[in-house]
Amino acid sequence: MGSDPNYLIPQKLAQALNRSTHTVVLTGSGTSAESGIPTFRDAQTGLWAQYRPEDLATPEAFDRNPQLVWDWYAWRRELVAGADPNPGHDAIAELAVLVDRFTLITQNVDGLHQRAGSKDVIEFHGNIMLSRCTSGHPAADITDSDERPPRCGQCGALLRPGVVWFGESIPETAMQRALDATRTCDTFFAVGTSAQVQPAAGLALLAKQNGATLIEINPAETPLTSACDYSLTGPSGEILPHLVTVLKSLHDHA
Repeated sequence: MGSDPNYLIPQKLAQALNRSTHTVVLTGSGTSAESGIPTFRDAQTGLWAQYRPEDLATPEAFDRNPQLVWDWYAWRRELVAGADPNPGHDAIAELAVLVDRFTLITQNVDGLHQRAGSKDVIEFHGNIMLSRCTSGHPAADITDSDERPPRCGQCGALLRPGVVWFGESIPETAMQRALDATRTCDTFFAVGTSAQVQPAAGLALLAKQNGATLIEINPAETPLTSACDYSLTGPSGEILPHLVTVLKSLHDHA
């Protein structure tokens, strides 16, 4: 690799992004891993290594042992609270200002995009810092309580983490907004995602089918790589700031 900070960014990609009328960015767990937040599988370490995902992240698991599930998510919330957005998060927030129209969809539940300054984020899998009532009341901030799990202040039912578990559907509003954005964009980035978790993984291919330029940013190949117009290999925290620098340069010379 050369010393030029722009070495990773093809000029044609930068020019296409500069002309884009609607840019969509989909982020996955790799984006947060660069902030030190373990991926879902990596979080099953130490005390939690003995459990399968079905023991910790399904409605059935919560019904069976709500305290176990709550405690695991409380441990993960502590990891999130101690993490900071990385340069990739910051660059995505900058990118939103530089392009004509921008939509950010994330599979992550940590809220780091919002802390980096991103607005109106479509949270595909919910937010770990929120809870929701098992009887259907809307999400609320986690409150201090000696009970594990705590109870809903409105009806007394147990609260559960405000995330989407295995076997549950993506929230209807998030799903529809993501589909609408994907169908109307002309540039689609898949950033730090394994491209293996549906239905999020299908969004990139839907964008491609609708004529969008498809760009992947990931340290390793994924099932999506062969379909991409551009595949930039490396951490998003390094590549995205370079991309923003190149785009700013194009703006300055416009």
